[in-house]
Amino acid sequence: MTDRLFYKKVLAIEVLSEEPIPEGMEVDSIIEQAITGDYSMRVLPSTDTVLNGKEAADALLEQASDPGFFGLTHEGNDNE
Repeated sequence: MTDRLFYKKVLAIEVLSEEPIPEGMEVDSIIEQAITGDYSMRVLPSTDTVLNGKEAADALLEQASDPGFFGLTHEGNDNE
């Protein structure tokens, strides 16, 4: 396994609205609506996690990305 470390930050926002937020509305549009429109928003505390190679490879796959994005194999080893 690689000796490199990777970093994951999870951000969360809480949004209040008078009507349901449309399904599929992009996050940037929701934030824009909260800043200039009819939504109320607050940022919740974030979480930070240090990942090893295997954890990073798994996290990339969960995002429908590929471990190769960070030069990793699916097992968390460095691509050579």
